Amino acid sequence: MLVNSTCPHDCPSTCALQIEKISNTKIGKVRGAPDNIYTAGVICSKVARYRERIHDPNRILKPMKRIGDKGSGKMSAITWEEAIEEICHKFIRIEQNYGSEAIWPYYYAGTMGLVMRDGINRLRHEKRYSGEHQTICTNQAFNGYLAGAGKMLGVDPTEIAESDNVIIWGTNAAVTQINVMSHANEAKRARNAKIIVVDSYRTATAKQADLFLCVKPGTDGALACGIMHYLVKNNLHDIEYLKNFTDFNDEFMAHLERKNLDWASRITGIKKSDIEQFAKLLGNKPRNYFRLGYGFTRQKNGASNMHAVASIPAILGAWKYKGGGALMNNGSIYHWDKTLIEGLDCIDPEVRLLDQSRIGEILNGDKQALHAGPPVMAMLIQNTNPMSVAPDLNKVNKGFLRNDLFVVVHEQFMTDTAKMADIVLPATMFLEHDDLYQSGGHNHIQLGPKIIEPPGECKSNHSLVCDLAKKLGCNHRGFDMTSEEIINETLIKSGWGTLDNLKKLKWINAQPSFKESHFLDGFAHKDKLWHFKANWDVLGKTKFVPKENIADLPSYPDHLDINEKTNDRHPFKLITPPARHFLNSSFANTNTSVKREQIPKLLINPKDAKKYKIGCGSTVIIFNEQGEVDLTAEYDPFLSEGLLVAESIWHNSNFKNNLGINVLTSSQPIGVDGGVPFHDIKVGIKRDSD
Repeated sequence: MLVNSTCPHDCPSTCALQIEKISNTKIGKVRGAPDNIYTAGVICSKVARYRERIHDPNRILKPMKRIGDKGSGKMSAITWEEAIEEICHKFIRIEQNYGSEAIWPYYYAGTMGLVMRDGINRLRHEKRYSGEHQTICTNQAFNGYLAGAGKMLGVDPTEIAESDNVIIWGTNAAVTQINVMSHANEAKRARNAKIIVVDSYRTATAKQADLFLCVKPGTDGALACGIMHYLVKNNLHDIEYLKNFTDFNDEFMAHLERKNLDWASRITGIKKSDIEQFAKLLGNKPRNYFRLGYGFTRQKNGASNMHAVASIPAILGAWKYKGGGALMNNGSIYHWDKTLIEGLDCIDPEVRLLDQSRIGEILNGDKQALHAGPPVMAMLIQNTNPMSVAPDLNKVNKGFLRNDLFVVVHEQFMTDTAKMADIVLPATMFLEHDDLYQSGGHNHIQLGPKIIEPPGECKSNHSLVCDLAKKLGCNHRGFDMTSEEIINETLIKSGWGTLDNLKKLKWINAQPSFKESHFLDGFAHKDKLWHFKANWDVLGKTKFVPKENIADLPSYPDHLDINEKTNDRHPFKLITPPARHFLNSSFANTNTSVKREQIPKLLINPKDAKKYKIGCGSTVIIFNEQGEVDLTAEYDPFLSEGLLVAESIWHNSNFKNNLGINVLTSSQPIGVDGGVPFHDIKVGIKRDSD
């Protein structure tokens, strides 16, 4: 029996799935839904192996209580009743002694379903627990795009197949959103389109490109300006479009005149001839589709880089054409009313927001990070694994080891974060509960129905939040509703019909009209224009980012030279992009994924390796002021000298110091509205024997 579902993992593709249901407790093969126009039957190998994950014998099946030291992971089984009783007792006592803001529900996008991911906020808002300013994933890229377009909206991704040039910039789509590649390859087959990839190393996507431009990390803005300079200088820009749809003016023209190819080449490390070739490909064909990714988010100057790159389609007038324009994220098209899901009718705006990326500082009592409020004394964690993915892991580890910090983790596996918990609760997977999905990378509203019964005593996020709410005396009506009832009301109030209707349709294509998606009635600013001149002050919440950081951002597209500088002790730049068979820290528990990734590796150019007497396959230590991490060296002759790549994220136990790659990542807030510079790290290197 085949049943339709939706991939829940933190990926822009949010694939439509077909699940082979063998029984009420067992699934077989997982395939892409062939009749969904975006997924079109194609899914990544990770999810295709999902029966291995969902039926993994190492899943957590019972509630557990810590019996060993903090961080030991030593647990003893308890009942659900005992677990709920202890959690609520601790929360109530902490609230009495420190105030409600001393409790911090912490979550992110380990599942993308709206009910199971965001329902924790209903508890947060009614109880006035500390809020969460979400910075770990999207802020830089989103704000850069918003600076130009004014709205998170882009061209229907299925239009990629009708493009002349598909530009994949800031994402390794072959690894992280495979459907982009299937549509790009269709354009190549049908239209002889060119696939152009911009990235900092030769990724799986770059290997499929007709033209690959290897840009130094953090210099994307310079490349974009060089391209725009060439287009304008050679009259390959769309003068009429610029006049009617943008704020293009003489001031910006003069600015671009200074950004020639020599300047761009010097900064980016890309040959002048390659930049010229790229610009000519764009200028000589009208249908240029820019698929922009989350890599921009990982740089200190990511917002300005995104704004610069996203400005190229406006210079070209590419938005006018089918198969032309850009897509970063389609989040604005769904217009959800999430009042019921999140308890938005209970929000107290005076309750503090804590920056999720600064969890290390917060748990260690940093007054600025705590906004002069009470210490965090308890956490309820769902859908994320901060002990692996959060920056400055030494500090995060120290915070979690506090004996006075009470931690509850609701999880599927004994993750690094679960090992830090006082109470661990067994969580369902996506086929074991009902949920509602949207996608940033395409345009479909999708259902994820419960297909099989959960193993052991696993409960859904919604069930847990409701159990806690009732014991804590909450009255919001959402706590008395099933997830299906919440889905139905949310769909109706958001203008998408009923749950029964969605079940009949399987999915809803929410893409606005061609005219709206291509901004042919104007962009989403008051003046209806694409803004080459960015107003960063409007976008930034300055209480999370030093005001000077926002003041430094260039008004016009430019190269913003604020990233980490190498030095004699730290002569390398390190980036930590996703590994092919992991998704952040997800799938690092799956045997096949681990076998295929083998061990934590450090990609290094052989010339750099020779200089430091590092043999291929030898253990090396990379380090900076925050700590050090051991990895196994692997030669990559295509890698730029001075650049190191660690495809992540492995469990902390895979490293000698029992802390992984994010030991080296800074947690200092960046950009417009906060974020983490995962791809902007200076490090030194030494042999393990030194």
